[in-house]
Amino acid sequence: MKKSIALSIAGSDTSCGAGIQVDLRMFSACGVFGTTVLTALTAQNPYEVTAVHGLPADFVRAQVDAILTRLPVTAIKTGMLWSPEIIDVVVETAKRYPHIPIVVDPVMIATSGAKLISDDAIEKYKRDLLPLCALATPNADEAKALLESQTITKKTQRLSAKAFFEQYGCPILLKGGHLEGDPIDLLYDGKTFQDWVHPRIQTVNTHGSGCMLSAAITAELAKSRSLGEAVSLGLDRIHEVLSHPVSLTADLELANVEYLSSAST
Repeated sequence: MKKSIALSIAGSDTSCGAGIQVDLRMFSACGVFGTTVLTALTAQNPYEVTAVHGLPADFVRAQVDAILTRLPVTAIKTGMLWSPEIIDVVVETAKRYPHIPIVVDPVMIATSGAKLISDDAIEKYKRDLLPLCALATPNADEAKALLESQTITKKTQRLSAKAFFEQYGCPILLKGGHLEGDPIDLLYDGKTFQDWVHPRIQTVNTHGSGCMLSAAITAELAKSRSLGEAVSLGLDRIHEVLSHPVSLTADLELANVEYLSSAST
């Protein structure tokens, strides 16, 4: 059986709840073959990040070249990019392979609160990377940082999404999980708005849910879905994951991609 190929350019999570590890699990659950380029190694668990070791940009570039010169990747997602130099590698990749859509999950702050990117790298996101991507998937806090705006609320969510597109020229899925009430996830492609509402699930640890969502969307784009269809399918998958968490300890219910993996086989 021939499978579409997706690539994740992201960091490693030792607890396997986020980053490269969960991207691969989601790619598999969505029926695509996953490939990876590591940008950083982390020591972390669902509660905290205790250490980060960024990889040299030249080694990141070597990984990208090894994959893209031999494998027909049809969609790419980015996660933790760590340094300005690594963002430069992704920008070079986007320019060399303009036919491959790139989903940018602007990972800046871990769920635990740990900072995962430098201020210089944030400026690189703004100036160089976002204008080249097929979709950005920030939460409200990340969108606020990228827009240098006031706090985003449900009342200003549409205005913020429109401002994001006008500033960067790329479609945005402005996620609503950090806003009050049931989350509204809002897609704006420069012409039309689409939104999806799901009931808020209070009891599950959402560590890695942003990675899962961007990976699911990337997998659907790799299968040549339209942007709206890919986002809709990705959101359905992540809601299903959050609705069926796995219990790791007495006090931790973690979003579980393995539910989808077993359900899809």
